[in-house]
Amino acid sequence: MSTTQKASEIRMIPIDQIEVINPRERNSRVFDEIVGNIKAIGLKKPITVTPRAASNGAEKYLLVCGEGRLKAFRSLGETTIPAMVVHVSDEDAFIMSLAENIARRQCRPLELLAGIRQLQERGYAPKAIAEKTGLTQAYVQGILVLLQHGEERLLIAVEKGKIPLTAALSIAGAGDDDKAIQAALQEAYESGKLRGKQLLSARRIIERRQTLGKSAARYMTTKNAGVTTSSLVRTYESEVERQKALVRKAEFTQQRLMFVVGALRQLCADENFVNLLRAESLATLPQYLAERVWPAGG
Repeated sequence: MSTTQKASEIRMIPIDQIEVINPRERNSRVFDEIVGNIKAIGLKKPITVTPRAASNGAEKYLLVCGEGRLKAFRSLGETTIPAMVVHVSDEDAFIMSLAENIARRQCRPLELLAGIRQLQERGYAPKAIAEKTGLTQAYVQGILVLLQHGEERLLIAVEKGKIPLTAALSIAGAGDDDKAIQAALQEAYESGKLRGKQLLSARRIIERRQTLGKSAARYMTTKNAGVTTSSLVRTYESEVERQKALVRKAEFTQQRLMFVVGALRQLCADENFVNLLRAESLATLPQYLAERVWPAGG
């Protein structure tokens, strides 16, 4: 990142002259807390902006840090806000904004992790991303692998501390192969990576991943979120993936059912086996299975 061209200074900046360059959604409860705190004790820390010339020659500002504080001031009817004015390039302003959001880790998991992907897309290597965000290089590399595979459910679980990153990478590496996934779970358990609650959490996440797909986008929307073309497309794509996953699970279940029916039909043709069932008072089957084992009745 380039060095600032001039010393920073604090000014009162008109709110309508500030443009947000890296907008993000905010939890309504957290936002209400910010508004309440500012209303009660005022602004404890100025926002950070960098000046730019508007097309009409007037001065405007790009927001670097403090979107929540800016929105809170606007909701309180304020027209100006204290701001630390720094002189940096558009690229540096964007990187500063992303790095600040990631380093504070107060945003939603997918937003935080999307920030890591944005830094990578701008040409930053995992080592550079780690230095800018205060995360470890191993963590950044692992997160980028999960992002590249679209493993949103695993990403959220890792960021919330439900499962370790190493276990998530093992599960992602197994793909959709159920046997490989179970082998990865077994290896993680034996190596001590997954124990107790984390093992149970991993099993639940895997079940949802198999049933609903890797993406968790449909669960990340908020009631007050605006509907846009891109959000509709994402929702549609997520729903398509979910439906495909349900079809795959249904086909897999149907194959297992056919195997069970075939096996029961063979076993019930053995008189010795039937006599054993009668002796153990197990000579009846649920109607659903009986109708398939003996289609013509029996």
